[in-house]
Amino acid sequence: MKLSFLGGARTVTGSMHLIEVNEQRVLLDCGMFQGRRAESERRNLNLPFEAHRERAHAEGVSHAHIDHSGNIPTLVRGGFVGDTPSACVRLRRATWRRSCCVTARGFRRKMSST
Repeated sequence: MKLSFLGGARTVTGSMHLIEVNEQRVLLDCGMFQGRRAESERRNLNLPFEAHRERAHAEGVSHAHIDHSGNIPTLVRGGFVGDTPSACVRLRRATWRRSCCVTARGFRRKMSST
């Protein structure tokens, strides 16, 4: 078993861990980083390579707070099609709506400044 800390290390937001066992990879948490605007946009719009669809077969969350699940829309938009436990989906529904609003605002800001 191998455990990689992709986010949330040395900070309290943006939790993201990759668990690898026998060629199978599960992304545990895909949290939104919350902090200074520029750093938050950079971290939330650019997921680590290990989190991308080519790497993770499934994803799950420890709990539905935004700092543990808020960046899943970015993961899905990037092409993730792996397994997601249905209980996780039900827990995150309201949280994702808020996360999508925050992410969309960041994209609009980024697009208007280019």
